[in-house]
Amino acid sequence: MKLIVGLGNPELRHAATRHNIGFDVIDHLAGSSTFSSGKGNYRFTKITAPGGPLILVKPMTYMNLSGHAVVAAMNFWKIERENLLVICDDVNIPLGTIRIRAKGSAGGQNGLKHIIQSLGSEEFARLRVGVGGENMPASLSSFVLSKFTAEERKCIDKVIPVCADAVLDFASLGVEHAMTKYNGQVC
Repeated sequence: MKLIVGLGNPELRHAATRHNIGFDVIDHLAGSSTFSSGKGNYRFTKITAPGGPLILVKPMTYMNLSGHAVVAAMNFWKIERENLLVICDDVNIPLGTIRIRAKGSAGGQNGLKHIIQSLGSEEFARLRVGVGGENMPASLSSFVLSKFTAEERKCIDKVIPVCADAVLDFASLGVEHAMTKYNGQVC
């Protein structure tokens, strides 16, 4: 069993923003599955995938406190770190680029930073979705909480299903395979 966590902010006003790309990928994977409240501040659904069952989680804690929900879900489902994949936005990666890593630093992503702090380890897989651009504004918080332009949305709509495929490959074939196959520019 794998725990797949998509990071985002829970309020409706944050839907379809750059910061909520993790939620978007989780929703794509979930399809018509219904989300339930977990034993902690998160929503989850379970799906069957070629690699076995996946628990799809959306923390309801806001990005900067995501670690609380991740730890609660891991404890409840008895998930080890090697079976965890976190999906998040990354402003330091160009729009439309996917970067999967088996472990690593937060790289300035506050949700990852809190998860690392809460787990006491950087040893978990992450799938970063590039939402950055060439002319980044001075206020990154306003940028990540903004919606994509129409042109950017076309790209992101291509990236989300590729990310979902990468998650399924992570679950069935492992992080190294997913890194080799999916790391790079999608659009």
